[in-house]
Amino acid sequence: MEDTLTSLSTWGYLAIAFFSFGGSLVVVAAAGVLSYMGEMNLFISLAIAIVFNYIGDMFLFYLGKYHKEDIKPYFEKHKRKIALSTLIMRKYGVWAIFIQKFLYGIKTLVPISMALSRYDFKKFGFYNIFASIFFVVVIMLVSFYAGGTIQALFESFKAYPWVPFVVLFSIVGAIWYSMEHLTKKR
Repeated sequence: MEDTLTSLSTWGYLAIAFFSFGGSLVVVAAAGVLSYMGEMNLFISLAIAIVFNYIGDMFLFYLGKYHKEDIKPYFEKHKRKIALSTLIMRKYGVWAIFIQKFLYGIKTLVPISMALSRYDFKKFGFYNIFASIFFVVVIMLVSFYAGGTIQALFESFKAYPWVPFVVLFSIVGAIWYSMEHLTKKR
């Protein structure tokens, strides 16, 4: 366990940068817990996650705006999700930028949908700054302040090592089922 923590604290900031670029909620939460444990600096983790989350969404918006034909083949199987993200964007407007950060499965599609709908690049960038700050601060601080509980939970998993896998597969299955159910035509 100590080797894992040493490795995470050594490579943790690079992992935060890489996975925050893709909008990962799990790595941001893990950085909060590691900050609680004293393995990482909370403020450096917050800063890295905010910057790279912002850059990642701006990159997706850029791809949707200026490279439509290049990315079109990758989204042929996700037409319903793109339609759902477009509906979210039309229904909630600017708030869609904030909402999409927390929705697993369509968080990469909303910036692309906004770009395809000719949303202003500067306007998206402006609101994306605040959305990135809000997303990272909420997730990382919640996990930081729940760090003691999360650490105790992982300690209890030592007695029953199969429980984390059941919980993980249940969560992934519930997310997959709900996203499949929400995106199907009724």
